Amino acid sequence: MAEPSWQETLRLRLVERDAKDGAYAGIIEQYRRLAQQTKLLKERNASLLRAVNSVKANPSSSTVFVPGTNEESPVRAAYMASLESQISSLRDELATVYKTQGQNAQRLLSMNETLREKEELSRIDSENLRKTRDEVSALRRKVDQHSELMAEKDRTIQILHDEISTLQLELGQIEERNQTLNKDNAKLLQRWLDAKQVEANKMNEANQFYEDLRSQHQAVINWRDNASSQDPNAAPNGAETSSQVSMQSGNGEAEGSNGTMLTKDGIPSPASKDLDLTPNG
Repeated sequence: MAEPSWQETLRLRLVERDAKDGAYAGIIEQYRRLAQQTKLLKERNASLLRAVNSVKANPSSSTVFVPGTNEESPVRAAYMASLESQISSLRDELATVYKTQGQNAQRLLSMNETLREKEELSRIDSENLRKTRDEVSALRRKVDQHSELMAEKDRTIQILHDEISTLQLELGQIEERNQTLNKDNAKLLQRWLDAKQVEANKMNEANQFYEDLRSQHQAVINWRDNASSQDPNAAPNGAETSSQVSMQSGNGEAEGSNGTMLTKDGIPSPASKDLDLTPNG
């Protein structure tokens, strides 16, 4: 979980402060040691000066150490005290150096461990970077393949659009042709219906004419029968008359030898025509 922004800012400022303070830590330590050594030298000089002053005050005392005697000269005693203080300070300094060396060794081990961890992290990062680069290369190849595929699809779509436009044009022409054919069929059907209506009218007229002829023929037969019943002597003449009537109707129509109804001008009757019921009339 990420730290808040103000905590991160405070941490960065503390790190900067520690870096600034630690930049002069070595110089400060050298000045501290120099001040400590100066203090020791001042103390030794002060003791030596006191010893010299005591010798000057007591000229009978000797400044030379004579072996076998228990008395020591003040100068030698001051010098020994100064040397002991230097030895003590050197021992303290040596202990400090050992302590610092141990700390440095510990820091070195810690830094080696940190370096090893960093190297391991660097190796992992390098491996991840290599894998990422391989993935990027594979993705780039896929992108190139997809680009080529899309370009091919675009070309195919353009071809299909052209074919669709052509088919739409052909469809329009076919629809126009179908409309023309529908109109022609409607006209032909109307003409056929009109022709059939004319034929039906002619048939009705022919049937009416035939019915009229039959009624007239029946009237003649009835008249002949009535005449023969009223005049028995006129039977031969009546037979001739019936034959003549059968040969010629009241309208001057004659029946041919083959049974065809003929008018007085020799034109066949419409009833004798064969009906043609084909769709074309």
